[in-house]
Amino acid sequence: MLSVDNLSLYYGAAQALRGISVTASTGEVTCVLGRNGVGKTSLLRAIAGHRPIAGGSIHFEGRDIARLKPFERAALGIAYVPQGREIFPLLTVKENLETGFAPLKRGDKKIPDEVFELFPVLKSMLGRRGGDLSGGQQQQLAIGRALVTRPRLLVLDEPTEGIQPSIIKDIGRAITYLRERKDMAILLVEQYFDFARDLADRFVVMERGEIVQHGDRSALEGDDVRQRLAI
Repeated sequence: MLSVDNLSLYYGAAQALRGISVTASTGEVTCVLGRNGVGKTSLLRAIAGHRPIAGGSIHFEGRDIARLKPFERAALGIAYVPQGREIFPLLTVKENLETGFAPLKRGDKKIPDEVFELFPVLKSMLGRRGGDLSGGQQQQLAIGRALVTRPRLLVLDEPTEGIQPSIIKDIGRAITYLRERKDMAILLVEQYFDFARDLADRFVVMERGEIVQHGDRSALEGDDVRQRLAI
């Protein structure tokens, strides 16, 4: 589904990513782990088209997308839920969800029922402004908005950040459901180790803009990754 190879990215003279390679496959969750400031968000922004890359390649379903604009990537089926959620605070919940219509064909412009099945609270708050929701409810809204686009690749940047435990469980159940549908790849940046361990099929650990460790779910059962994140 997604193949990132030897990616490098700069902010001015500072190099944020150094030769990053990572893949995400349909029906799997790939977790990107690491402490603050190691380049995780830069990687996701490069994949979504929000930051230009200096070298390497990004292929989505076999197509080179490195030069495509963010809206072109969205039209191909890439949905990005950024850190901080970035919902529209003055729009209602319904209007926020409808902003996901932008990359869709006319006949597909409706909110899928599964959005409300995964996050029932949104259905009861359709008329409320996004800015009036709690942080956890806003996170559910941001994921719901992404699902409105019918993504083939869902890119999530720290969905548990600042969220109460009950909603973290709801988000975990939603990600598990989406993975088990077997029609979507999920790329998840996360610092909450236990959340990542429970969901990841594969993982990479980043330090200083590089991948220093990678493996499948079984490698997360030991202490190596946890210790690396705690350093």
